[in-house]
Amino acid sequence: MKDLYRLLPEEMEQLVIDMGYPRYRADQILLPLYYKFPKNLSEIKQLPKKMREELIESGYVIGSAKKIHQIVSEDGDTTKLLLQLTDTSVETVLMQYNPSKIGGHPRSTICVSTQIGCAMGCVFCATGQMGFETNLMAEDIISQVIHFAEILQKRGEHVTNLVFMGMGEPMANYDEMIRAVKILTHDRGFGLGQRHITISTIGIPSGIDKLSEENLQIGLAISLHAPNNELRKKLVPTAGPHSVEDIIDAGKRYFQKTGRRVTFEYALMAGINDSPEIAKELSLLLQGNGSHVNLIPINPTAGDFQRPSPESVSEFERILSNAGVNCTVRMEKGTEISAACGQLRTDVDNLAK
Repeated sequence: MKDLYRLLPEEMEQLVIDMGYPRYRADQILLPLYYKFPKNLSEIKQLPKKMREELIESGYVIGSAKKIHQIVSEDGDTTKLLLQLTDTSVETVLMQYNPSKIGGHPRSTICVSTQIGCAMGCVFCATGQMGFETNLMAEDIISQVIHFAEILQKRGEHVTNLVFMGMGEPMANYDEMIRAVKILTHDRGFGLGQRHITISTIGIPSGIDKLSEENLQIGLAISLHAPNNELRKKLVPTAGPHSVEDIIDAGKRYFQKTGRRVTFEYALMAGINDSPEIAKELSLLLQGNGSHVNLIPINPTAGDFQRPSPESVSEFERILSNAGVNCTVRMEKGTEISAACGQLRTDVDNLAK
């Protein structure tokens, strides 16, 4: 079984040429795929019947992921889908931001997953506590976007942003992740602007360096969570002995190569990494490097970690800001449906949660 969502437009072109059809037939497949969302090849009426039959006989399909559960937050701004793939399932999330609350234009951001589970083992993350199960193929990543794009289209809306912050470590599934990004940003594919995509990583320097060479104007977010190696190792067991310095340096190289400002994500945990002393240590680490810090009060997960008080969060932010470190506190969405940062896991036995 071969999913047409896996093919780059150039590969789609080569496919139709190899089948003995003119080059323009590729666009007659691509246009419906990314704007009409057909469920099978028989729905692409622009193609000759004979060509559709030949594609089916060759084993081609459209979007093998099927929705098996959908849950919406109380305010209606967050939707979580559980999608059934060939032999596993994956969670993906749509977050919508009302312009009256955030200023500017409305945003519909999809948080996509690149793996089932995660091998990084972050002690405060539900996905990390699942352990690693498997990498997703590019077509499985794209299917998450397509499912929400269809939902939004029916409302007269569209996808505005993508964040690779769902299940898994994108850099640990680099080739499939990049293939998906290239298809999703291709002007003959999904056509989303590169600057509307952010890839989040726990901090794999080799992957960050590789990404900087892709000639893509996409955002990079690095999960820091601690200003020193001893504390970071407790929170991220797979972190190396010099991980803080390594990822700070990798972020600098990414900025120098791409000109894109790096965001450091920092999950605030009460009594763990939220003290004024740690805030001062973090400010000294990041002072003057032009990066941005995204403070994330921890969300409820299976781990025994508590969200800091609003006063503690404000104080932490104040210390960073006073030191000249650009920072914001993330507005979390979907916590009550386990759709917020660090909460995703495919637990089919607890679908209603």
